[in-house]
Amino acid sequence: MTQPDTQFGKLQSNYLNKLMGRLTLRNRGELEFHQAALEVLESLDSIIDCHPELIRLGIIESIVEPERLIKFRVPWIADNGRIYVNRGYRVQFNGALGPYKGGLRFHPSVNEGIVKFLGFEQIFKNSLTGLPLGGAKGGADFDPKGKSEAEIMRFCQSFMTELSHHIGPNTDIPAGDIGVGEREIGYMFGQYKRIRGEFTGVITGKGLNYGGSLVRKQATGYGLCYFVEEMLRCNDKGLDGMTVVISGSGNVAFYAAEKAVALGAKVVALSDSGGFIFDDGGIDLELVQQIKEVQRARISEYIKHRTTAKYSENTRDIWSIPCDIALPCATQNELDAQAAKELAKNGCLLVGEGANMPCTPEAIALFEEAGVLFAPGKAANAGGVAVSGLEMSQNSLRYSWDYDRVDQELQAIMQNIYVSAKEASVECGSSGNIVRGANIAGFMKVANAMLAQGAV
Repeated sequence: MTQPDTQFGKLQSNYLNKLMGRLTLRNRGELEFHQAALEVLESLDSIIDCHPELIRLGIIESIVEPERLIKFRVPWIADNGRIYVNRGYRVQFNGALGPYKGGLRFHPSVNEGIVKFLGFEQIFKNSLTGLPLGGAKGGADFDPKGKSEAEIMRFCQSFMTELSHHIGPNTDIPAGDIGVGEREIGYMFGQYKRIRGEFTGVITGKGLNYGGSLVRKQATGYGLCYFVEEMLRCNDKGLDGMTVVISGSGNVAFYAAEKAVALGAKVVALSDSGGFIFDDGGIDLELVQQIKEVQRARISEYIKHRTTAKYSENTRDIWSIPCDIALPCATQNELDAQAAKELAKNGCLLVGEGANMPCTPEAIALFEEAGVLFAPGKAANAGGVAVSGLEMSQNSLRYSWDYDRVDQELQAIMQNIYVSAKEASVECGSSGNIVRGANIAGFMKVANAMLAQGAV
């Protein structure tokens, strides 16, 4: 291979190095997007010489550039009558495989770089599911915390008033993400219906009484455990009897904990942005659900009811708890190199990403070096979009499937994702490297679709 002019990570291809250089210059300050793109390009480094058409026809350059980025203002009225203005975003990154699909995030940290990082990851996550879905993401720098029900409703309605011009059941189908649950989905769906005068499956994560799917709320957490269980099975192990530490306490974390317990594991820790709880006897999930979903309180309330449990305000210390399985399910880059060293030292067998890119590149490298099995988010947390795709199918049929059918479909999809990633890792000469396998399997499906459609 030609030696690169400059060095990004472990890239050996001069072409990929120059491409990464241009990407960082054109997207200044968008560090999460740079990180996500570099991970994919590092995986392609091993196959680029075998696929000259990817360079000749500009496929890689097209995939790292969004098809369109929509940015808009979102004015809304507070209960005191004052008008506030937030920024809304929707990145429709790649539609080669089907209509755009990806969640909406309402959080103060949302900006152009964050939605591009999430949308880029979503391309390959959707590809891996085997469903005909393109990649997208969106959201707003709005914080639902501390807002009244009426304020949240007015914000959601204002947000959808603009977004409705850019989405549709055969164009772009949003869903929920951080800060966007069934309540927010309902308000946005209602506004879309009022504006467009039609009842369509334009958004997923809906309530069961108006077109939602069973298992959708649990899908990402359940899917994570199905992926982890399949990965363990292929390494002659299983979740039964394992001790599990999970960061976060939202839908992904809670339902990952629920499914892990159902599969025989013991979950000993959960967290939120304020800190984490450790309960050596096993987390009382009913109590956590009462605190987080009913009371909408901080997880620190847990120790008031379980005096044997411990609480710490240093959230990152959650990874110092000895465990067999670690499932980061909170946010991006929450598990760094120091945490990875702690997990490896304490004998952790497997780390599975429930959040999007929660492990830093340094942490992932340390897991590989230490022989810790690693399940990357674009593969392991694809359960949410998988069931969103199944919800779209049910909406098109004007029919609802029962719980067992959706759950079985989800389990099969997650198992197939693991098999695809593992097979791709073998074919590219990196047997067992599921990061590389997932990136290559997801990328090549999108690339081949673009080639078949005229490299667009």
